[in-house]
Amino acid sequence: MGKNKKHSEQATAAEEEIKQEQAAGEAAESPEEAAAKEAAKAAAEIENEAGQKTGDESKGDDQKDVNETGNEKSQIDALEEEISKRDETIALMHDKLQRQMAEFDNFRKRTEKEKSEMFGMGATDILKKLLPIVDNFERGFNTIPDGEEKTQFAVGMDMVYKQLIKMLEDNKVTPIEAVGKEFDPQFHNAVQHVEKDDVGENIVVEEFEKGYMYGDTVLRHSMVIVAN
Repeated sequence: MGKNKKHSEQATAAEEEIKQEQAAGEAAESPEEAAAKEAAKAAAEIENEAGQKTGDESKGDDQKDVNETGNEKSQIDALEEEISKRDETIALMHDKLQRQMAEFDNFRKRTEKEKSEMFGMGATDILKKLLPIVDNFERGFNTIPDGEEKTQFAVGMDMVYKQLIKMLEDNKVTPIEAVGKEFDPQFHNAVQHVEKDDVGENIVVEEFEKGYMYGDTVLRHSMVIVAN
């Protein structure tokens, strides 16, 4: 027991001696060494702070790049959507323009057709009114006595008659052939039938009133006598 106590006292004494030596060493440290240690410590702290700041800035730049990339993609998507809408609008306007042009073309053709038909109807009405005048000229020529065909009156009548016929021809009015032709109800109007052995059946043998065509249209049917 006494032996253990002695060892404990010796250990305590050794510890005290070590502490005293450390304190003495610290007390013996020069002011320059202490300043150097403080400077090294401060430099380490500054370097640590700089490293942290650089890391934060790097993270900030990466985040900025990500944000800028996202903004560029959003702008591209917006532009593509706007272009698509404009293309749709242009297509609709082009289709509308084509339909309006087709409607206008149909209107023009219809107007021209109606105008032509109206002109034809008006011309037909006027030409029909001229035909009795032609008939009277021809009847008048048939009443001129033999030998008086060269008188001034007869020559003057003939000149007016030829001028009238020329005007009708210029307006596509032509006489319908009847005598000696087979009766055709599209061009002839039979007012009488007679027995004729010297001609074929259904042949026009005489014309009471001359018929006329206006282009492809019958202006007036020929009034004829037909052989049975």
